[in-house]
Amino acid sequence: MLTLSELYIKEKIVTKKSLADTQHIAATTIAKVDVLISWNFKHIVNYEKIRLYNSVNLKYGYKLIEIRNPRDITNGI
Repeated sequence: MLTLSELYIKEKIVTKKSLADTQHIAATTIAKVDVLISWNFKHIVNYEKIRLYNSVNLKYGYKLIEIRNPRDITNGI
């Protein structure tokens, strides 16, 4: 998990300031969680970032991860 987290930073998706966010995404990826739900729109639930996280995952042999905000899951309830 720590290695994948560092790869996200190495690939310049985010800076080291966002280490906790990359660890969250890496742990979710390694655990093969179906969907990561977050309110963090800056570093996690961000279309461009999701695309970049998934490109790193594919590059290094990990599965794609689906990232959504809570409203997507609850249909705005």
